[in-house]
Amino acid sequence: MSEDVLLQKTWHHSKFSDITRLVSLKEKKGLKISLAFPTLNEEATIGKEILVMRTELMERYPLLDEIVVIDSSSKDNTRKVAERFGARVFDSKSILPNYGAYRGKGENLWKSLYVLEGDIIVWVDADISNIAPKFVYGLIGPLLEDDKTAYVKSFYERPIRSSGGISSTGGGRVTEILVRPLFSLFYPELARLIQPLSGEYSGRRSLLEQLSFSVGYGVELGHLIDILQLQGIEAMAQVDLDLRIHRNQTTAALGKMAYGILNTFTARIKKYGAAEILRELGDRHIALEMDASAEGSSHRVIKTDIPSVERPPIIEIPEYREKFKKG
Repeated sequence: MSEDVLLQKTWHHSKFSDITRLVSLKEKKGLKISLAFPTLNEEATIGKEILVMRTELMERYPLLDEIVVIDSSSKDNTRKVAERFGARVFDSKSILPNYGAYRGKGENLWKSLYVLEGDIIVWVDADISNIAPKFVYGLIGPLLEDDKTAYVKSFYERPIRSSGGISSTGGGRVTEILVRPLFSLFYPELARLIQPLSGEYSGRRSLLEQLSFSVGYGVELGHLIDILQLQGIEAMAQVDLDLRIHRNQTTAALGKMAYGILNTFTARIKKYGAAEILRELGDRHIALEMDASAEGSSHRVIKTDIPSVERPPIIEIPEYREKFKKG
């Protein structure tokens, strides 16, 4: 099919706003749907997110079957707040403890597959201040309406805060500077994704359980390349959620993010034979910072460990196969 097939499967969330119809499709197909929030110190926003989704998409409309929080040992009251508002809460390190624990969003997502019960999984970041039901039903709709669609990404306007106030655009900097150029060169089909690194997406368990998960920043990019290889661009769709307001990363944090993403990208093009000669990446991100304690203009080197650990497809884990009767 054409590289532009993804643009033909790009919709606005309003297409799926008839939640009663979505519930009917869910029940007709005999599906369970799970929502999971990966968290780390999100006490300020997680309560509202859970409340909105539980009230609107469990009590008013029975679209969701469970809401779960997978927490990376937060130091604040994230877990207490989440429990108070009705979510099931797990500390990531307590899930599949025989396989160790890493800190990172990808780790939380990988482990969530073991505790969630749904046939359809929705993952939503926990730092959204303008949360609304569309962030979930918009991602579920394409999976219920089209059995050939297996993975749905979100996109939206991302205002960016600065000393001068809030600009209406400017988010997604790593995508435009790093990811889209790489996709344009190696995987032009994926360059049609408007926000490939967006934190809100959904998928069918039957697909997600076959994917490797980078434990850190590269998890979304790794998924996209793996899905392209496993099922093709036809398995993907994307939905416009209008506006997402959240914390903006510093330039230094974006540098670490870009490094982790590049590490995952390098692993994938090696795996799939897209590059013949690649130099091994180091295991640390190196940045320079002004040294205020030194005289004159001086910088110091800041080295940050960026894990390149890949969790295997969870269907390879014996405990998972036993729990979900995978044979």
